[in-house]
Order: sequence, then C-alpha cells, then structure tokens
Amino acid sequence: MPKVTFEDAVVHYDRTGDGPGLLLLHGTAASREQWAPLTALATGFTVLAPDFPGSGRTTDGGGPITVEALAAQAEAVLDHAGFGAAHVVGHSLGAVVAAHLAGTRPDRVRSAVLHAAWPVTDTRQDAEFRYWLDLLETGTFARMLPLMAFGPRYWDQATAESNEQLVKTLEPAIQPGTDRQIAADRAVDLRPVLGRITAPVLVLGSAHDRIVTADQQRALAAAIPDARAAEIDAGHGAPAELPAEFARLVLDFVRSAP
Repeated sequence: MPKVTFEDAVVHYDRTGDGPGLLLLHGTAASREQWAPLTALATGFTVLAPDFPGSGRTTDGGGPITVEALAAQAEAVLDHAGFGAAHVVGHSLGAVVAAHLAGTRPDRVRSAVLHAAWPVTDTRQDAEFRYWLDLLETGTFARMLPLMAFGPRYWDQATAESNEQLVKTLEPAIQPGTDRQIAADRAVDLRPVLGRITAPVLVLGSAHDRIVTADQQRALAAAIPDARAAEIDAGHGAPAELPAEFARLVLDFVRSAP
C-alpha cells in the first residue's frame, strides 16, 4: 500500500486501476474500505482512496483533526501519486473535505461529487455529534450506526437478527480516532470557500438522511456556482446501503465531466 508523509501524518492509501485520477474521501468512523464497491466499478480511472487520521492505517501525532488539514493531506496524496488534478468524490466528512479542496485549490479538482455534505454545522447537528461522542464513551456507537445511516429500503428487508449481526460486525471497526473525526464534524464551516469552487459539482443528497437535512443540501447547492443536484433513495450511508446505485450516479457524473 502506498503511503505519503505529510507534516506529522503518515497517510496510507489504496491505488487501483489506470487512467484519470479519482480521489475518494471517506466519512466519519469509516476508512478507505468503504469505497470497495465503487472502486470495483470505476474502470478507466486510477482510484486513490486514503485513510484519514483516526481510520485505517494512517497515523499522526494524535492532535486535533481539521477539515483544512485533511484537505492538505488529500492534496499530498495527489502529489505522491503523480496527479496534478483529479476527480474527487467524498461522503459526509469526506465530502466536506472535497468541497474545501475544490474551493481552496481549484486547480487540483477536475470535478467533485459531494454526498451528504453540509455547509456549516448547526445547533441540531452539533447536538447529534455530541451524542455520538457519548455513545463512543459507553461503547454503543456501533449500535447507533444502522439507525443513523440507513433508510427504509434497508429496514424493510432487515430482520432483528441480521441487524444485530451487522452491529457485531461494526463494533471492531470503530477505531480510537473516531472522536477526533467527530470533533472535525462539529467545526465544519464551508461558507467562505463554496463560492470559489470552479469545477463541475454534483451535490448528491439522500432522501432519508437524518444527519444532513434537505434545507442544508439546498443551501450547499445554492452556494456553489452552477452545481447540479441529485438525490438517492437511501439514508446517510448510501454508499453502503445502495452501493450499485450510488456508484452509477457518481461514475455517470465524473465520466461526463471535462
């Protein structure tokens, strides 16, 4: 696995395929592994999928995580992989990072897909993120994840037993650095940079997202010049809930971008 040292972080990332760069940025409490279904379908691209500090194999000094630092690390991955610019796809915190990168370093972003991003953390979201921190303290964060992430299409086919098995699978995947990523979620404010984005952008919302509201999605799209908006019939965790449909929406957009 390639790795790049940037300031106090050693950022590990997957590199797969050949062609234009496609940089994938994961969400809170996830890792590069969340992108496996999309990577399998992203023929014709060189897929670069880093772990953020607090996830996967990336290590750092253990200090606060900021959106600005994560964007700089993503840019370091592009440099290390030899790409001047790439298409960038982000989910949740990763989408916030993608938007920040597109607004501050527009020369590095050919197009961007922002799934479940938000322009600024409001009081309701901050209460949600504080609740997540409490759940981490009690060891019950994984039990909350399906409730937070999935929409009716998951629950219509799930059983109590299958959901319990999913929770058991998620428990060991929650890493100690998750609290630092949640702290970054609490501090999100993209408003100063959104108007400076020049790349083609798809703001991809989830119809049943209980973390990012429809009003926040509309505000995000309105603040980005010429952004397109689309919706997927899933919850906040659409990349895992409907991986094939999510991949189709993402890849159709980036393949149509200049």
